[in-house]
Amino acid sequence: MALMEINNMVKRFGGLMAVNDVSFAVDSREIVSMIGPNGAGKTTAFNCITGLYPITTGDVLFDGRSITGQPPHRITRLGIARTFQNIRLFSFMTALDNVMVGAHSWMSAHVWDSVIKSPRARADERRVTDRAHDLLDQLGLSRYAGAYARELPYGLQRRLEIARALATQPRILLLDEPAAGLNPQEKKELMALISRLREEGLTIFLIEHDMRVVMEISDRIVVLDHGVKITEGRPLEVRNNPQVIEAYLGHGAAERMADA
Repeated sequence: MALMEINNMVKRFGGLMAVNDVSFAVDSREIVSMIGPNGAGKTTAFNCITGLYPITTGDVLFDGRSITGQPPHRITRLGIARTFQNIRLFSFMTALDNVMVGAHSWMSAHVWDSVIKSPRARADERRVTDRAHDLLDQLGLSRYAGAYARELPYGLQRRLEIARALATQPRILLLDEPAAGLNPQEKKELMALISRLREEGLTIFLIEHDMRVVMEISDRIVVLDHGVKITEGRPLEVRNNPQVIEAYLGHGAAERMADA
């Protein structure tokens, strides 16, 4: 059953058509990758799904319910979390505090509870702290709990951003180029982490340029080019698709490869 459905999504910026009539679905506990050349509209699609950009036309359904037009914080509370292509951690906050920020969306205490330090607020704080420590431990970051985010190596910052997203208790996790800038060992660890999260019941939807990562972990792949979905399917089907080869390698590439 589809957990998330994108129906005829269009996003225009003035006269620029960034996403053009794109439709696809992501099933529960599935790993789906979105690929395409630079400028294909992948991150724009992510931003539309998560409420950062208003959709020009079309609809986004989550668990059968339209979330089109909802603000990002409400979409997060519904169970959709994301990371960003360019890391957006709070540089001068500790790793622990960064993860605790992610848990804010499901705290039950009100502002006044926090001001007067009510029992509800104190209980919330304990739960959030415990959850943050658990996530740091699960992602191998426990020893860095007290370190400022800016002090962590790049690969650990990527992992910390995932931990912060997981703190929102998502049902689906959107990862925007999670392997960017990682070394080969870090990429292996990332693939193992994504596979483990799926085994634990999480649905994963990611944008990624590293084709080895995409081909090894994806159940299905959606391909965009110039804002248009040109195909989707299993990794082997997509890898051998002439339209995909041409989109990545240029006009006539499929024919040249066939003749080689």
